[in-house]
Amino acid sequence: MADLWGNNGQIGQQFPLEQWFYEMPPVTRWWTVATVATSVLVHCHIVTEFQLFYSFRAVYAKSQYWRLLTTFLYFGKLNLDLIFHVFFLQRYSRLLEESSGRSPAHFAWLIFYATSSLLIISPFLSLPFLGTALSSSLVYIWARRNPDTRLSFLGLLVFPAPYLPWVLMAFSLIVYQTVPKDEMLGVAVGHVWYFFNDVYPTLHGGHRPLDPPLWWRRLFESGPARERPTDAIDVNPDFAAAAAPEIR
Repeated sequence: MADLWGNNGQIGQQFPLEQWFYEMPPVTRWWTVATVATSVLVHCHIVTEFQLFYSFRAVYAKSQYWRLLTTFLYFGKLNLDLIFHVFFLQRYSRLLEESSGRSPAHFAWLIFYATSSLLIISPFLSLPFLGTALSSSLVYIWARRNPDTRLSFLGLLVFPAPYLPWVLMAFSLIVYQTVPKDEMLGVAVGHVWYFFNDVYPTLHGGHRPLDPPLWWRRLFESGPARERPTDAIDVNPDFAAAAAPEIR
């Protein structure tokens, strides 16, 4: 164990899984950990699915406020479907978080916007779990910001990145034989964010109505708030290329 630690307590030589874990930015890292941990707790019968889903009445009439968080953490039982969801969650969440700059304030604001929007709309669509919807929002935003990236789905279909959310919805429709309302909602929420952050500013002198307020940035930045560039966020080509390998 001593060989694994060096540089004043920093991790030295790491196993591949450890390296993958510590290379993730903080928000993505702990969202991924919490997602897996939640499914483990359900699998071990420590908690049940009925204690995790979002219910307006349970939250605001019975003060079960933890449901505001757990609805975004539970993707299902420990199986291949969970692995599929975790793969997309950590990959596209990581790409967006890493491209948002040195401060986590902007990405955290995106998560706050998306979760708040989903919580407001979900009761009208009877969606108890919103993790897939949130993940779909991030996939949509990344896909629209990388129009030149080409993806391969299961080695059978090659398409430009902006089609990824629709390919995933078609896949869900075929596999589960139900209309993926959660993914559709996620795309709608993601499109609003994309429009006001990447399209609207080019038409209105760089004004970004969905940028985080100053008080929010101060929560994440010890020094003076760093100004965001006036143009749309540029995605590091290395991060964009990471999404190009075949999706399985």
